[in-house]
Parts: sequence; C-alpha cells; structure tokens
Amino acid sequence: MASDSEHEGRLVTVLLVEPNPGDTRLFTESFKDANLKNSLYTVADADAALDFVNQRGAYADEPRPDLILLEPKLPGRSGTDVLAELKNEPSLREIPVVVLTSSEVGADIFKSQGLDVDHFVQKPVEPEDYIEFVQEIEGFWMALIQEEPEEA
Repeated sequence: MASDSEHEGRLVTVLLVEPNPGDTRLFTESFKDANLKNSLYTVADADAALDFVNQRGAYADEPRPDLILLEPKLPGRSGTDVLAELKNEPSLREIPVVVLTSSEVGADIFKSQGLDVDHFVQKPVEPEDYIEFVQEIEGFWMALIQEEPEEA
C-alpha cells in the first residue's frame, strides 16, 4: 500500500459503476478502511455513469473521474455500452477503466467485442477480501500514474 506522502498532491477521483447495493457498500467501506485519500463516487447504471463522466444533469458539478471501476452487468445498457461510448469520445477515452469481473467470462465478453480495457479485476466473493481488492485497485492506479510523462 502506498504511503500517505505518495498520495499527497495527487488525489484521485474514482467512479464505481456497480448496480449491486451490497457490493457498493462493501467497496465503499473497504475504501474508507484502507485510508485512501481519494474521492469515491458511485452510480448504479450505465446512463448515470455516462452522465457522471460527461458532467451532465445531476452530475454537472461533479469532477470528471480519473479512474472508472466498471461492473459489466448493469441494468438497461450494459458495461460494454459504457466502455464503447467512453472509447469513442476523444475527451473521455484516456480515462482508465478497470472492469470488475466475477469470472473469466466477463473479460472474454469485452475482448470478443474488441473493446480496449485497461485492466480486469475479479471481484471478491467474501466481504473480508474487499480490503485486498481495494488495495489491488490502488496499486493499478499508482502504476498508471507512474507511467504518465511528467508535465514540464
């Protein structure tokens, strides 16, 4: 886990797109328990996710996310629809997306549709595994920002 000093000056806005209230609660609590100094926002469906990232409607005053955690099985439009729209919009395609899978099948669905996903992470089955899950997400994010070229 990264130290507090590594987080200073680089707060991350994370958008969790998760329709299951139980998983959302476990992720939110684990995020707090891990003492991450980043902002976590949650939405439950594809339309809300796209409104959030496009800063429309109820989300007009919210920050654009730095990282999206996306459950592929959403009510209405699917996670693949969300990812396709993100990747087709130049202003949004650079936002890293981590697809939360419950099995290898989820990863195969995205790959079979030719959608470019930054990372796949298998969702934990047991509540006590959520802290490790959140730390894996944080590790992925830290690796991404270390790869970014420094601004002059």
